[in-house]
Amino acid sequence: MTIAQQMPQADRHLPDIEATARGLYIDGNWRQSKSGRKIDVTDPSTGALLAAVADATVEDAQASIEAASRAAPGWRSTPPRKRSEILRRCFELMIERSEMLATLISLENGKALRDARGEVAYAAEFFRWNAEEAVRITGEFGIAPSGANRIIVDYQPIGICLLITPWNFPAAMATRKIAPALAAGCTVILKPASETPLTAYALASIYEEAGVPAGVVNVLTTSTPAPFSAAILADPRVRKLSFTGSTGVGRLLLAEAAKHVVSCSMELGGNAPFIVFDDADLDAALDGAMVAKMRNAGEACTAANRLYVQSGIYQSFAEGLAKRMSALNVGPGVDALTECGPMITTKAVEKIDRLVVDAKAKGARVTCGGEPSAGPGYFYPPTVLVDMPDGVEMAHEEIFGPVAPLYRFETEDEVIRRANDTEYGLAAYVFTRDIARGLRVSSALESGMIALNRGLVSDPAAPFGGVKQSGLGREGGQHHGIAEFMEAKYIAASF
Repeated sequence: MTIAQQMPQADRHLPDIEATARGLYIDGNWRQSKSGRKIDVTDPSTGALLAAVADATVEDAQASIEAASRAAPGWRSTPPRKRSEILRRCFELMIERSEMLATLISLENGKALRDARGEVAYAAEFFRWNAEEAVRITGEFGIAPSGANRIIVDYQPIGICLLITPWNFPAAMATRKIAPALAAGCTVILKPASETPLTAYALASIYEEAGVPAGVVNVLTTSTPAPFSAAILADPRVRKLSFTGSTGVGRLLLAEAAKHVVSCSMELGGNAPFIVFDDADLDAALDGAMVAKMRNAGEACTAANRLYVQSGIYQSFAEGLAKRMSALNVGPGVDALTECGPMITTKAVEKIDRLVVDAKAKGARVTCGGEPSAGPGYFYPPTVLVDMPDGVEMAHEEIFGPVAPLYRFETEDEVIRRANDTEYGLAAYVFTRDIARGLRVSSALESGMIALNRGLVSDPAAPFGGVKQSGLGREGGQHHGIAEFMEAKYIAASF
């Protein structure tokens, strides 16, 4: 018996997992895979089976392209105000069902319920924000420098979009792509991660209820992502790929998209520095570190991966962080008291442990945590490492877990050099009372996003994305997110 079959469904706050896992969502219909195969979805808190979802084939992928193609002309010609109202209704339904969605996220992802609630609110906001932006897509009109003709620029939907999302934020990573794509007038095929597909399917039901026409959004999960994605990108009707995930997979997808000259937006890996200067407010820096490091138990591309603390405040910061980290309640995601849930898989725990073992072997000292947790589920305790040398593996590799490594630094120039010594450039954090220094350091850091005196950087109203190997393009923002899903058409006109 699965967990879904054991859960009482009378409580409207509990997800109906059996109904959520009823099939692939193609052309407004729920259907099984052409192969009949299934993918098991487990609860990381226990390892128990939650549900089995349909495992899409290349044939199913082609069916989703046909559906998106049929729906494209109608959705493209839908008045912006009507598209806006549908997106607004998606937001309202998500808020109405936020507790159900948060519980579902906690079950399949493992994150603490408080983090899941925050994700739902964040995810819903992309629909509200893009509902407001959908009616503000304007063109340009000017005169050529020669005076010979008028210059008209019209912004049009780019076409069918393949959206690929990760397991760590199963709601927010989907809506951050779907909402601007729909606002722009595009139709989409969403491939959620096979570890956390249930949230994507629950949201598909919400889109349908909100009035999104059949075929505009299609949702398919597959255990064979490489041939599935290649088949979709090879179809000339598909003109956009938006991917969130690891840099390694992103490179493979970029190579595949290049074969067909498909426009790409890539939100890839991170190695975020968290810099604390001697003049920082200690409590504010510790508060920020707990958010930047422990949001979603550290399983975030924006998570603080390298904590650089200036010598004068190093000891106080290290003691304060260890005290806070060791006090966190570790447990199942759906437990109301949990502050740090499990990792997504056993493999994730093994990777974290490998990085910690390497750091200890090279001289780092553990002040709390530092060993995998025993018992069922995929748990690793909140961990603080001090006296970190630069040569450790975790200085160059994403930890993706609740481990905070502290590195000591002396000067501003030194910490900028060390912070930039990475192929990644997604997010960075800076804490100082000197606003001139804060802005100076922020300008010098090679990151697409900087959080100055705060531990949270993401906002639907701001452009999200990185530089270097952390990605291409931006999501969110006043116009950046929608612009990724539009083409500029220039018309030279003589009157």
